[in-house]
Amino acid sequence: MAARPQLSDDVAAHVREMIVSGQVRPGEFLRTGPIARDLGISNTPVREGLLLLNGEGFVELVPRRGFAVAAFTPQDIRDLFWVQAMLAGQLASRAAQTITDDELARLADLNESRARATAAGDETRIVKSGHDFHRGVNLAAAAPRLTVILGQLSRRLPSSFYNDVEGHDDETQLAHEAVVEALGRRDADAAGRLMSAHIMGGVDELIERLADKGVFTPDSASTPISGSTPDDRQERS
Repeated sequence: MAARPQLSDDVAAHVREMIVSGQVRPGEFLRTGPIARDLGISNTPVREGLLLLNGEGFVELVPRRGFAVAAFTPQDIRDLFWVQAMLAGQLASRAAQTITDDELARLADLNESRARATAAGDETRIVKSGHDFHRGVNLAAAAPRLTVILGQLSRRLPSSFYNDVEGHDDETQLAHEAVVEALGRRDADAAGRLMSAHIMGGVDELIERLADKGVFTPDSASTPISGSTPDDRQERS
């Protein structure tokens, strides 16, 4: 029983990737049997994982029929990243006021490691260095509850999303270095602004790639994919 939460999380992560990679389409029903066989587990954690995704809006539970892939739009993706960008920006802003010299040095080392990985074409190290960098900034903020909230949100986004955003090699390297420089100056406003911009920086290109894969329904094609945040829409309403 103790392993079940981990199994259901693994199922949720697996199906998220299926959805955003275009392997399954909006309206398509997800059968527990094939998913269980793919992951080498029983049907019970598969159902629990699908229930998690139902709560997140990735799938819909249709009475007497099962779980179907929910339709989502480019704006849904943008909104998810916008929330993350706001939280990450706030943590970076706080980190500028609390970060230690050792933590700054660690972030600089991670940036150097990422640059070496980029030169070597080591995609695994590139992504890991990026993840460790963001984790280091978040921990330096000394705001554990806010960090937990950001972590909970992050788990709702497929890892490939972050790989795509962190995969902008030149832009990401420069963005990380600029954040460290702002943190070193203890410039809270600049650190927060730079971090938020970095999180949002690759979203439009990511959305275009998802659209090319046919992930979005035809009705969602007209949804704006840039320049609109929840605040923007509220102001226009």
